Amino acid sequence: MKEASFCERKDGKTVHCSLCRHGCVIADGKRGLCGVRENRDGTLYSLVWGLPCAYHVDPIEKKPLFHFYPGSKAFSVATVGCNFRCLHCQNHDISQGPRENGRVFGETVSPGEIVAEALASRCASISYTYTEPTIFFEYAFDIAREAREKGIANNFVTNGYIEEAPLRAIAPYLDAANIDLKGFSEGFYRDVCGARLSGVLDSIRLYRELGIWIELTTLIIPGHNDSEEELTSIARFIAKELGVEVPWHVSAFYPTYKLLDAEPTSPRTLARARQIGLDEGLHYVYEGNLPGSGGENTPCHNCGKTVIGRYGYSITEYNLKGGACKFCGSPLEGIGF
Repeated sequence: MKEASFCERKDGKTVHCSLCRHGCVIADGKRGLCGVRENRDGTLYSLVWGLPCAYHVDPIEKKPLFHFYPGSKAFSVATVGCNFRCLHCQNHDISQGPRENGRVFGETVSPGEIVAEALASRCASISYTYTEPTIFFEYAFDIAREAREKGIANNFVTNGYIEEAPLRAIAPYLDAANIDLKGFSEGFYRDVCGARLSGVLDSIRLYRELGIWIELTTLIIPGHNDSEEELTSIARFIAKELGVEVPWHVSAFYPTYKLLDAEPTSPRTLARARQIGLDEGLHYVYEGNLPGSGGENTPCHNCGKTVIGRYGYSITEYNLKGGACKFCGSPLEGIGF
């Protein structure tokens, strides 16, 4: 446990948390929507500092980050809790537990121990993932700062609901982020995720402005966010406001948690989503959760030849030299080639 940052005391013992865009006003003895920031006698505490519920070595492609040290290992770390309540959360047992049953659990591991484990595992980066890194911000910040000193990169896998001030604070230590752009309607975000689209878009723009390498992911849920209009809107937002070089991952949905009435995403739907992105001018649109589809490969945006071939999380082909296509010499956008 550690005293929380980005909060201020209001009337009496009430505390306003400004870490994420929910802006919770928390009474004494209560917690924020995330379930892991608690007001104790007028002081807000992070209940999960130094208390990861999971840490593990993953391929960076699992995040997914395809233009960030491809083929490398990432040391993944998470605590319980989340500031979204997605009906289709794959990790609901750890993300929603504090909200649903009040339970906060994990293993005591200091930031220095996480960095040491990452070094021992020969990981190129530490990935703050599985749940939502914003809600364990203080822990992530302390790890990231020490990791930077040791020459390890840092990346977030995030829902993009962090407020401006904390993102600016951690930006000097944050190299990359995969941000979920879960849909493109306020209704979807309200009903399925418990959040607002506008806040996510503002955060995505700020990540880009701060020079953090970003890749976006949209889980395509049949009947919820798979319309031609919605997918086209996402692709146009990326192309016009972020840049055609920003990768977009369109991933297959499988029924889980509270969203059991939607069908799994078909290969045809995923291919259609990818084509929409390409038609809008995006250079890199990837199909996820369907290994072997062919939509996992990175093409050279100039000559069209495959510069990185993939099957699932494995690199099958690597045709880069000095960060550029070995066939035509055009550079590939990203970090760590």
